Amino acid sequence: MPNIAFLGTGLLGSAFVEAALQRGDSVTVWNRTRSKAEALAAFGATVADTPADAVRGASRVHLVLKDDPVVEEVVAALRPGLAADAVIVDHTTTQPASTAERVTRLLAEGVPYLHCPVFIGPAAARKAQGIIMVSGPQALYERVRPALEKQAERVVYWGERADLAAAYKLMGNAFIIGLGALVSDVFTIGQGTGVSAPDALKLLEFFNPGSMLQNRGRKMSEGNFDASFELVMARKDIRLMLETVGERPLAALPAIAARMDAVIAEGHGHQDFGIIAHDAVQG
Repeated sequence: MPNIAFLGTGLLGSAFVEAALQRGDSVTVWNRTRSKAEALAAFGATVADTPADAVRGASRVHLVLKDDPVVEEVVAALRPGLAADAVIVDHTTTQPASTAERVTRLLAEGVPYLHCPVFIGPAAARKAQGIIMVSGPQALYERVRPALEKQAERVVYWGERADLAAAYKLMGNAFIIGLGALVSDVFTIGQGTGVSAPDALKLLEFFNPGSMLQNRGRKMSEGNFDASFELVMARKDIRLMLETVGERPLAALPAIAARMDAVIAEGHGHQDFGIIAHDAVQG
């Protein structure tokens, strides 16, 4: 029975702990708000008073924290109790440059540390679903790989570049957050035309934005801006959307309109609207 520790028992961390206990692991937990850790005692977790106490005797230490400063604080606090051969598996979404610096520094100090951000929600974590991404030393990855493969249905190793998993995590969350914002704006357009949100989603029964995203994204990534939907025409359609919603709040479309206006002013109006990415893919 592996002895492991989870530091950070919010919604996701708690779900990971429940799943680990169901697999038969011995789990010690710590959280800044102790009541969140104590709630896991009913599932069989041991609650520690400090990060250092939580990791004593653990062969693997999982971090599920808020951000870089909290990671730095908790890692410093746990190190007095950390076994020499214990691997820190950090699931926190962090800034890529800070992640790279932290990995380099901790490894140089003899602390085995891997950055392993996830695309997993609490419900999926309880069922060992979703994706774990890993970047860092391959030898460390191979040590924890069997455990990670029990924790999620897919594990993606990006190689030894320390910040790469962090970068892909932010890009992935940009998709998630950006699409959510656009869905909100679709509902607002529906509201402006008397179409309910559930009825607006009926578009997805015959309209596949995922396929369009892949095809257009590939062309954009290759710098191919041959027009199939001219930027000036796309901007006209956004004008119609803005007119339709009136004073209702929008999440994404005003910023898209502003970017389109800037690129049209640069003389790109008759290229494909994907040209709004030209600075990102050609710069």
